Amino acid sequence: MLRYQLLHPEILAVLGSLGHGAQILIADGNYPFATRSHPQARRVYLNLAPGILNATDVLRVLVDAIPIEAAHVMVPDTGEEPAIFREFRELMPERELYILRRFEFYAAASTPDVGLVIATGERRIYANILLTIGVVPPQE
Repeated sequence: MLRYQLLHPEILAVLGSLGHGAQILIADGNYPFATRSHPQARRVYLNLAPGILNATDVLRVLVDAIPIEAAHVMVPDTGEEPAIFREFRELMPERELYILRRFEFYAAASTPDVGLVIATGERRIYANILLTIGVVPPQE
């Protein structure tokens, strides 16, 4: 049995194949993940029904399992910050959220560095986050 919360076998397998600098997209229920993420990225569909398994549930588990170097989020064209960003910050207090407009975010999520796309049932809009995997330092 694993000592951390992440138990999903497919996500574990993909994370095991990714390394420093690879990226993970956690997508809300409105995100066009089939067309606005890299085609070779592994897709995991956790969107059983609207509102079940939201973006912050997935982020909470990933924060426990991997080092996170950077986090990019999408804002509406108005530049107004979505309320979910507060929860993202609470889950990653040591990480700054890098703000991207919608099409900038789509471009970032479409690069070959994106190795995993997780579709959620998140209903809050602009609840997408692109995580960059950090480094596990050597034990001394």
